[in-house]
Amino acid sequence: MTSRTGQTEAAVAARRRQTQVKLGHVEKAIAQLRRERGRLTVRAIADRADVSSTFLYDNAEARGLVQKAIIASKSRHDRASEEAHDRIEASWRERALNAEAELTRTQKEVHAQRQQIGELMGQIRDAEQMVPGESVQAVITENTTLKRRVLQLTQEHRGLQERLEGARSNNRFADKRIADLEAQILELQQAKTQGISLRK
Repeated sequence: MTSRTGQTEAAVAARRRQTQVKLGHVEKAIAQLRRERGRLTVRAIADRADVSSTFLYDNAEARGLVQKAIIASKSRHDRASEEAHDRIEASWRERALNAEAELTRTQKEVHAQRQQIGELMGQIRDAEQMVPGESVQAVITENTTLKRRVLQLTQEHRGLQERLEGARSNNRFADKRIADLEAQILELQQAKTQGISLRK
């Protein structure tokens, strides 16, 4: 009888040691997956720890380790997603603002050049009646140069307009993407409030 009791106690102690070894493997697997930024799931942890999924479900301590790791992983993922959204949104917003500012500057310069051309055209008409031909030619040459400059500015304006439209389009896409990601984050947060139930 004593011999049988001793064997039973030895078997129980052996199972406990084996369980502790497995729990150590589970903790190590979770730490490795975190370092590698791997996806923390029951299957991934079981494979890395070289234990069965049943062990992770049945053993209360193992189940607690897995649940805690998965919740922490989702929290980190949510924070990373939010930071990525903020960076994308800030980048496109800055590009759109820069394009707007450049467009405004170009419009002002085009307007100023057109005004100057109008004044020079008036001077040419006046000069044709009162100044020698050489002076008129100089004014005409300056007027031609200014017309070229206006053409160049108009082309720049058109290019900036296209860039602005592109930035606005990209910003709209980023807003849609951010809205989609926020919806996913909301779903994850709702799942957290309901608790994570591991399937057996």
